[in-house]
Amino acid sequence: MDKFVIRKKARADEGTSGSTPKSSKPVPNCDEQVDLENLPIDPAERTRISDYPSKFQEAVRQKYITIGPIQPRIHIFPQKLIGNKLRRFNSSWYDDYSNWLEYSIKKDALFCLPCYLFKPEGYKGGGDAFVVDGFSSWNKKDRLDLHVGDIESSHSKAVEKYLNLKNAHASIETAFNPLQTPQMKNDYKTRLNTSIVCVRYLLRMGLAFRGHDESDESSNRGNFIELVKAAAVLNGEIDKVVLNNAPKNLQMTAPSIQKDIVHACAKETTKAIIEELGGDLFGILVDESSDVSVKVQLAVVLRFVNKSGLVVERFLGLMHVPNTCAISLKSAIESLLLENGLSMTSVRGQGYDGASNMRGEFGGLKTLVLNENRSAYYVHCFAHQLQLTLVGTSKNHVDVIWFFDVVSDILNVVGSSCKRQDILREKRAMRVAEQINNGEIETGKGLNQELGLKRPGETRWGSHYKSLLNLIELYPDVIDVLDFIYSDASFSGHRKNARGLMVSLHSFDFAFILHLMFDILGITNELSLALQREDQDIINAMDLVGASKQRLQLMRDDEFEDLLEKVNQFCYGHDIDVPNMNDFYMTPGRPKRNAPKITYEHHYRVEVFYATIDLQLQELNNRFNETNTELLRCVACLCPKNSFHNFDVVKLVKMAELYPYDFDSNDIRGLSSELRNFIIDVRQRDEFQGLVGIGDLCKVMVETGKYVIYPLVHILIKLALLLPVATASVERAFSAMKYVKSELRNKIGDQFLNNCLVAYIERDICETISNEIVMYHFQNMKPRRGKLP
Repeated sequence: MDKFVIRKKARADEGTSGSTPKSSKPVPNCDEQVDLENLPIDPAERTRISDYPSKFQEAVRQKYITIGPIQPRIHIFPQKLIGNKLRRFNSSWYDDYSNWLEYSIKKDALFCLPCYLFKPEGYKGGGDAFVVDGFSSWNKKDRLDLHVGDIESSHSKAVEKYLNLKNAHASIETAFNPLQTPQMKNDYKTRLNTSIVCVRYLLRMGLAFRGHDESDESSNRGNFIELVKAAAVLNGEIDKVVLNNAPKNLQMTAPSIQKDIVHACAKETTKAIIEELGGDLFGILVDESSDVSVKVQLAVVLRFVNKSGLVVERFLGLMHVPNTCAISLKSAIESLLLENGLSMTSVRGQGYDGASNMRGEFGGLKTLVLNENRSAYYVHCFAHQLQLTLVGTSKNHVDVIWFFDVVSDILNVVGSSCKRQDILREKRAMRVAEQINNGEIETGKGLNQELGLKRPGETRWGSHYKSLLNLIELYPDVIDVLDFIYSDASFSGHRKNARGLMVSLHSFDFAFILHLMFDILGITNELSLALQREDQDIINAMDLVGASKQRLQLMRDDEFEDLLEKVNQFCYGHDIDVPNMNDFYMTPGRPKRNAPKITYEHHYRVEVFYATIDLQLQELNNRFNETNTELLRCVACLCPKNSFHNFDVVKLVKMAELYPYDFDSNDIRGLSSELRNFIIDVRQRDEFQGLVGIGDLCKVMVETGKYVIYPLVHILIKLALLLPVATASVERAFSAMKYVKSELRNKIGDQFLNNCLVAYIERDICETISNEIVMYHFQNMKPRRGKLP
């Protein structure tokens, strides 16, 4: 055989047959599909281009070219001992080698993107330092120039190929196309601009592009085509002629074109968000939820202080995470941050809900992040804690459990039929008309609106408050509907349910607990709404929790008689028997000989009123225990209320020591003097009087220019604002996800879904981006048949 066949020599790094490849990264099988949307972002984790199946290599190259060199600037670069000095990477090197240099956070090393993409296999010029191993000799910057070499070097040839492929106008496909006249270029720009206008309208409204099947690449129907036709008519006959006379493969209406335009809009929106961040520190809000296709999606929101001194929360992206363990979640978040030039070392606050994989003390996401960045302090979502408080109360008191079961049954019985809902509306309309004729209620704009029984959400206890509010207003109408069901229902089971509910509704127990829970939920509902504000700072949030506790305590101490009087008036108005509070109370279902000898007043005051409020206060104290932490005690000293009444220099210096990445030893020594000068200055200025929260203080600092005079104090204020309060912004993102990816659009891809959500949620930013910017981003994504003028 050797006489006729020349054996191919094995590569030095391949070893013998059956040996393990040198690279530890997984090598894609030739028969496997390559997930282009989830390619490794960190340069040290990338698989060699030659290891990908040949049919995917160009697509992988194009994807990495679109992403560009990974150059995280907002990162604390680690030091290492080289010789007798501690050295680390200098981010200014990005400016000197901007078109090829990239940095790996995982490996703390430098890599070359063009060489990774185009360096010939087996070529030894320059070695593998900037492709496989990484370069980390920070005392030898001249090695970067040595890697670049002359015009004939391997690196220079790789950069030439990189720039040629990045430049769509230099592609072979464009070169072989017939010469396009200026009129042809203008016509192409008109068609592209019309498509961009239509895409941006659909994104802004959250509408479907092609109907229910967004995954069908061959489909060319739906809203988009109709909008293009309408846009041509609105823009005049010239645009209409341009669109109708376009070549069939250059009409800019294909599904792939739509997705590329959406991608361009999303990327430019994210770029604007990163520019708004301005290389500053930030906090992250993260949560996971299942979409309509039962795929777990991870949403990430950035919380930062913008240049105007305002706290903003911006949606960064949505990712499908098949494995919801903490390690996978952390890896997904790191990839998303790195793709946008951010790093975990710049995180100064973490906000999650109560899931164990998020807030676990040993293997949770917060612990993994804290192990790498001890300044990324975690705050449990206040809104989630409030929900757990209410759930704990409702599950630990037998009378409250019974009450909410009755309310649920009422909603099921009355709301299960359109006919019953119509009867409910008619009964209310007749009663309102009668009350107006009798002069019992006033008329006017916004008064006497149509009401219905609101079904409360399982995870939104604010909806319970609205449900009880409507139930009190519709109480006599609900009784009439139940009476109608009992009289006219043909099925005896429906009549039985209606009679049982009427018995419960006509009981004093139901009326008392209805008004009690309405008052309690009214107090906590105000707190819930306040916690959902994006600009809410953590000290003000803790003050709101404290105020809610005080209101509940005052209600417990002084308001039983007022509540009892209100319940009695309600019962007299609806023919409900009111018991004598001095009589002995008999517990329903218990024999008299075993019943405790207690009066009705003792039962309702102690066993219901006091017990329910005590449970509420106990849960609030157990859940909201952040005031015991050292960090928040220090942050409270920045509160500007009452002319900075809580200001304490010693505690604020201690707070700075909790952030070693932001304050070195020299900063700590100078901070004490700066704080004393700051407090004397601001107490004398009218602009700083009457401020409520730290957010107001930061805004006034920027407006008056004090942030320049007191830079260290300004950093302390920003660090306090970065501590998250609630994950309401993430929940809003999931609400938008349910709207964009509905049951009729359940086939929409993960990347397309993310792009649509970024443009839809941050539409205020997306609308500030001009069509020209989107157009040229779209044009540079890949070689295009058409050319822009």
